[in-house]
Amino acid sequence: MHRIGWMIIPCLLAIAVTHSVAQDGTNVWKTLAKITFKKEYDDLLGFKVDRPVFSEDIQKLSGKEVTVTGYIIPVEGYKSHTEFIFSAYPYNMCFFCGGAGPESVMEVISKEPIKYSAEAITIRGKLELNSDDVNRLMYGLSEVVLVK
Repeated sequence: MHRIGWMIIPCLLAIAVTHSVAQDGTNVWKTLAKITFKKEYDDLLGFKVDRPVFSEDIQKLSGKEVTVTGYIIPVEGYKSHTEFIFSAYPYNMCFFCGGAGPESVMEVISKEPIKYSAEAITIRGKLELNSDDVNRLMYGLSEVVLVK
């Protein structure tokens, strides 16, 4: 899977997507937007990078099952995927193509292929946090199933 890192200076946006909830009823995208960054020197890269600092609310979701509504950002064409980028925003407004911040996207690994759609879909999976690997996104969702 093509990896796109989060080293880019973030544009922090308040994100509110309906029907994106954790088990406790928390709006997932809104919670994921509660992030700050700190500059740290990366020995491998040889320069300072922005490292995510996850809020307490985000840390509470780590490893938990969440349901999220958003948009598939295909990385290998428009077909069914088991690995793809998922965005709070449509393709033309997402982190990679528009002005959204890195907190508005996540890497997805699904149990079964999910067919590409330009329309919003709802998926459920286990939320994973990444603050160490700059070649990966900050958020990941594993064991994903399509809800609707």
